[in-house]
Amino acid sequence: MNSIYFVSLGCDKNLVDSEKMTGALSEHGYAFTDDIETADIAVVNTCCFVKDAQMESVQTILELADRRKKGSLKALIVAGCMAQRYQSDIRNEIPEVDAIIGTSAIDEISLAVDEVLKSCINKDAHLYIEPLDRPEHGGQKRVLSAGGQVAYLKIAEGCDKHCTYCAIPGFRGPYRSVPIDELLAEANDLAAQGVKELILVAQETTVYGVDLYGKKKLPELLNKLCKIDGFRWIRILYCYPEEITDELIDTIAAQPKIVHYLDMPIQHASDEILKRMGRRTTRAELEEIIGKLRNKIPDICIRTTLITGFPGETDADQKKLVAFVKKMKFDRLGVFTYSKEDGTPAAKMKPQIRASVKKHHRDEIMSLQQEIAFRKARKMKGQILEAIVEGRLADDGTDSGRADKWHEIYTARTYRDAPDVDGMLFIEAEPGTELMTGDFVTVMIIGADGYDLIGSIYNGDEQ
Repeated sequence: MNSIYFVSLGCDKNLVDSEKMTGALSEHGYAFTDDIETADIAVVNTCCFVKDAQMESVQTILELADRRKKGSLKALIVAGCMAQRYQSDIRNEIPEVDAIIGTSAIDEISLAVDEVLKSCINKDAHLYIEPLDRPEHGGQKRVLSAGGQVAYLKIAEGCDKHCTYCAIPGFRGPYRSVPIDELLAEANDLAAQGVKELILVAQETTVYGVDLYGKKKLPELLNKLCKIDGFRWIRILYCYPEEITDELIDTIAAQPKIVHYLDMPIQHASDEILKRMGRRTTRAELEEIIGKLRNKIPDICIRTTLITGFPGETDADQKKLVAFVKKMKFDRLGVFTYSKEDGTPAAKMKPQIRASVKKHHRDEIMSLQQEIAFRKARKMKGQILEAIVEGRLADDGTDSGRADKWHEIYTARTYRDAPDVDGMLFIEAEPGTELMTGDFVTVMIIGADGYDLIGSIYNGDEQ
């Protein structure tokens, strides 16, 4: 039996594609290994969102290509965004690659493995490239890789926004929603596998359904997902601000399973830069949307992302962004420095900003956000929240901070924390307490450590 070493790089949407590919391979009889030394086949699902991601993908491919060249691997397959975007370069410059699978052809992974194993000598990489406007489908068997308690549901593929800095439409294609019935079938299967937190993702979740049904269907989808037994939390990521409707806000507020957390990338707050980016909001509109969310859902946690050093950004633009961050006081915020991407309008814009300036602007924003986030974390003291347990810290024999007791320490997340991007909750539990990954517990927040919270199990008694 040939064993496969699978590498998934990049975002959570890529992770879903990887889980679908491993699911298909598993159904086809292939086994998997975490040890490259014992693998017969290597598959890399690549990312090329920004330059750093591209370099990571290239380095991974080259390391595995060396193993393929030396004969320790029978086959090397490259899939995903880089495979789609740079298929000719990979084919011409890395002859050790046996097959290249584009973003719309991941369902052909089993065929690709079968075919390359039949070839004794790789004279030219097999290409599996489908049209980027190919309809998107759900419901495929998946091999979950996020611990089994949390899973992502990709509700659409591609994007129609065409922001001037972004290359994604070029290798992911136009926006294609997955039909509701297929998403519900996939979600039911995930719930049956024990998933307790379902996270909705797409390049943009807020316009879900427009292409299939002629109108936004995210609220309807959410209402139907909430009826599925097994899910405790449903989380929504990647909501473009201009597409957030009153109906969506009301749905989030009304459905107990939908956590009061919204990932809303805004990228900037200078109207001049937003226009150059091809974004469809102004600073005033952003403030209005954020205000409406906080008014209707007072405990909502808002995450956003920004880009510093976009072509043409001035010190005045940076001052506007700093002022905006100070005023909005986002709960969660990440900053990317602008990455010049091949084939995008922004790559040709003048003037391009020096790397040192990009970094300085990023560091200024992150320093400000750190102050805001730390202050917000400290203000959480005394609140009682539900949390999902993620693991247990090894006992190092030290006191956790309570003078009178020794405690077990568990890691967890509240509704305010998305996996892998936000902070953690450290739970102090009495000796002998046994919590399992995926358990939901009620916690009183007793302190903060930077971005992270510290809590203790709450049973309704005085603490």
